[in-house]
Amino acid sequence: MYEQGKTLLQEYYGYQDFRPGQKQIISSILDQSNTLGVMPTGGGKSICYQIPALLFEGLTIVISPLISLMKDQVDSLIDLGIKATYINSSLDGVEIRERMERVEAGKVKLLYLAPERLESYDFKNVLSTIDVSMVAIDEAHCMSQWGHDFRPSYREVGTFVRKIPGRPIVTAFTATATGQVIADIQSVLGIASENTFITGFSRENLSFSVLRGQNKFTYLERFLKSNKEESGIIYATTRKEVDQIHSTLNKKGFQIGKYHAGLSEDERKTYQEDFLYDRLKLMVATNAFGMGIDKSNVRFVIHYNMPKNVESYYQEAGRAGRDGEESECVLLFNARDIQIQKFLIEESVRSPERKMQEYQKLQAMMDYCYTQRCLQGYIVRYFGQETDVMCGKCSNCSQEFIEQDITLEAQKIFSCIHRMNERFGASLIAKVLKGSKEKRIQQFRFDQLPTYGLMKSYTEKELVDLINILIAEGYLVLTEGQYPIVKLGVRAVPVLKGQEKVLFKMKEQVKSIVEDDELFERLRGLRKDLAKQEKVPPYVIFPDSTLKEMSKHVPQDEAAMLEIKGVGVLKYEKYGNLFLKEIISFSDPDRVIETVPTRPASIRRAAELTPDDGESSHMFSYRLFKEGMSLKDIAKGRDMSLITIQNHLFKCSSDEEVDVDWDEFIPSEHENEIVKVIEEIGTEKLKPIKENLHETVDYMAIKAVMVKHGLI
Repeated sequence: MYEQGKTLLQEYYGYQDFRPGQKQIISSILDQSNTLGVMPTGGGKSICYQIPALLFEGLTIVISPLISLMKDQVDSLIDLGIKATYINSSLDGVEIRERMERVEAGKVKLLYLAPERLESYDFKNVLSTIDVSMVAIDEAHCMSQWGHDFRPSYREVGTFVRKIPGRPIVTAFTATATGQVIADIQSVLGIASENTFITGFSRENLSFSVLRGQNKFTYLERFLKSNKEESGIIYATTRKEVDQIHSTLNKKGFQIGKYHAGLSEDERKTYQEDFLYDRLKLMVATNAFGMGIDKSNVRFVIHYNMPKNVESYYQEAGRAGRDGEESECVLLFNARDIQIQKFLIEESVRSPERKMQEYQKLQAMMDYCYTQRCLQGYIVRYFGQETDVMCGKCSNCSQEFIEQDITLEAQKIFSCIHRMNERFGASLIAKVLKGSKEKRIQQFRFDQLPTYGLMKSYTEKELVDLINILIAEGYLVLTEGQYPIVKLGVRAVPVLKGQEKVLFKMKEQVKSIVEDDELFERLRGLRKDLAKQEKVPPYVIFPDSTLKEMSKHVPQDEAAMLEIKGVGVLKYEKYGNLFLKEIISFSDPDRVIETVPTRPASIRRAAELTPDDGESSHMFSYRLFKEGMSLKDIAKGRDMSLITIQNHLFKCSSDEEVDVDWDEFIPSEHENEIVKVIEEIGTEKLKPIKENLHETVDYMAIKAVMVKHGLI
């Protein structure tokens, strides 16, 4: 079955093989095992459940957190010729009933649902009448009470799945999960450790930067001018800040949308669709925007403020470069961001245990902002993946950053903390080093210390920043809570003794992310026109990564175009001729491209015919087969997978007792060998049988032998 999945990958998605992480996860699912996949954003999670959904006979239910995600995913699947739909609160009662009728009639392979819909009385009734082969849970960290985005309705998914007749396979996927969250998901869904696959958290196409002490808006404006043709998201913490950024950039001529909970639903929908359809290049938003947004060509994400934890940051930053192309993630940080997040924790969290956990997560986010080590490395270590690899391009690894020796400053700070008996926070330590006249300093007699005023040439803000850098690097330790105390860490000792140096890095200048490419821009323009005609987001037609491949390899015919990653047979039939014409007019203006051949007559006939009254879908496929059509042509004409049509024949044979000539599917030179291997291994799973046979023997041949020889 795995090889059949690979065929579907090539036919529908235009990729020759699965990625290493996808192989393990898909194999586990096809072996009928409940499976958890922890994969980085852009790692291809959706393919891990979409391919098995096409191979399994029944319906696959995909539980998804946001309306926008469902619509994006379903639009993309329909464009590939896959029967999918969604049901959520954006639909009225009539639309919901129509879609449920299609589900009951077996006309849908993938049904996307919000978790809140699971308890619907009508939906429970429908479930009792249909065959559900798999339930896929996207953004599974929402299930965990220890996750950064816990949703109580998600917690009930495990109970819901256990009530489905036939106990379907359960699969879960997330990009941001610590060890504690992974263990919680496993417990709720009954997923074994051996069926949990963590494919790594690293996003090699992303460049991470943390900029401290910048004038945020000045930097933002310079950055946007340097990357004016690229799509990007700007995140801010509060609605007020989003409104201010949006208004100011609009006045400066930038085409930008905005998104936060204070806008009407119509306003949010309009701005979001304009961004998805590339009518707007920029979006400024609170973290309410973007979870699961499937827009693949976001080239940069800028955080105007520090988020509340590393999970939120990585999920939001991960919306850049989902197509695998080089993209940039910039965090603009100052100390005020910390105070805003502490205020939000105090206002929104009641449980003391939960509050302490939120402060721990906030400290980890602060450490990220101040660390001098590789930023990508810091993130993957946070999620439990041990690595010493330097990414080579983040703000702490890149050659664009200049190195500064701050050993002497560090020694002065350490000495001051020691003389203050390690009992105070960063703000008071900075005041002592600055030589502040504040009354409290005189009360504690800190103005009598040798370190009083030792760094008076610095501002208090600069001193607090230096202290936070030393905390992030482990030279200093911070206690937990709203009013943390700074203490000396073990790394401070060799610095005080003059045995080690402390180094700090700063960025020099802004540069553009994407180099000029005239052909790429022409293809992007064609894609935008087609997207407008078909009323779909541009990336649904082809992602940027596919256009880049076309621009790089400049294909001149159908065969070469089908070698491009992301161009499958179905995509080529819809768009290949148009893109070939554009490429050839650019590379060879005097040549005239031939029109793409129309579909063969048998495929057209399969597409035009419909089942007779009372005729089942599988019997209709059998009738077309008996009329002389190949299974492949039937599949193309009916917009179904080849596997589904093959299964229709087997169902006809067992349920309707019709006569099928199985020899047509069995290579005669391998028939006896197939029988022998089946008798030795048994029929419980097909994969071990195939692994013991010649590579030319496919799953259809194995199943045909089973039926012919009565081995099922």
